[in-house]
Amino acid sequence: MANSRVICLGEVLFDCLADQPGRSLEEVESWTPYPGGAPANVACALVKLGTSAAFVGAVGRDDDGNSLVQLLQDVGVDVRGVQKHPTAPTRLIYVLRSETGDRQFAGFGQRETNEFADTHLQAGQIPEELFLEADFLVMGTLELAYLESRGAIARALELAEQNHVKILLDVNWRPVFWEDEAQAKLLIKDLLQKVDFVKLSEEEAQWLFETTDPEDIAHRLDSAEGILVTAGKEGCFYYLGDTKGRLPAFSVAAVDTTGAGDSFLAGFLHQLCLNGIGSLASPIKAQKTVVYASAVAALTITKLGAIAAQPTAEEVEAFLAVSSF
Repeated sequence: MANSRVICLGEVLFDCLADQPGRSLEEVESWTPYPGGAPANVACALVKLGTSAAFVGAVGRDDDGNSLVQLLQDVGVDVRGVQKHPTAPTRLIYVLRSETGDRQFAGFGQRETNEFADTHLQAGQIPEELFLEADFLVMGTLELAYLESRGAIARALELAEQNHVKILLDVNWRPVFWEDEAQAKLLIKDLLQKVDFVKLSEEEAQWLFETTDPEDIAHRLDSAEGILVTAGKEGCFYYLGDTKGRLPAFSVAAVDTTGAGDSFLAGFLHQLCLNGIGSLASPIKAQKTVVYASAVAALTITKLGAIAAQPTAEEVEAFLAVSSF
């Protein structure tokens, strides 16, 4: 099997979305499970756009885990890096929705956050061959919250460095996964010093750096080649190849914002794989890369579910041909 250009390491899970938007946790009557998990979302979105991707993560030996792995395979994601834990279950996370499609995490049902298979990702079982020809390693920070999966992140960083693979970190701060916010900030800030590209939300930027200015953030990090700060319906800010810019979001009817940031990230990486990191030295090409990423995100929020809603490259091109900010 040919190696993928992008490796996505982290969680794959079911987002159980409330069927009744605008209701509190106690008022929701039913839930519908949708495949998700930020790194898995990115991997699937990349493949749909035409860039090969592999997923590295852990699921349980249960029906949920089997169905998620099957979905990844059906999309075309390389699953050689998937580990199956013999006893821990595949993660489910419950998500409330507002009337306008915005989401709020509501916990893990009857289980604690550290009971799930993804917390047991084993460093020693990460296939080294995946890194031999890869261009990018994509990670979030949820795996930092647990000792075993934290070790897997360290191993992946090591393999990426050995094989000259660029590292992109999606901060993806989710307090519900952590017991200690102070420890979370320390671990995340340490990881930020080891990566090449960073994507974070306005809230995450303020939490970690007390600024949303991507240029300011870039100058605080040792190795950062690019910073993307997303602001939902307000668009995004970026600092790429010494080019600083801001783009508004495309105006679309939002149905479900789950996975929008992941699709944005996939669109960005897809363009880098097509055009090379050197393209970011051109202000015009840097802006076009971010416009493309924004279009992928916009199309994703017009349907329910993260992976199910992701567009193809043809759909993105058609959207860009008729859309403006």
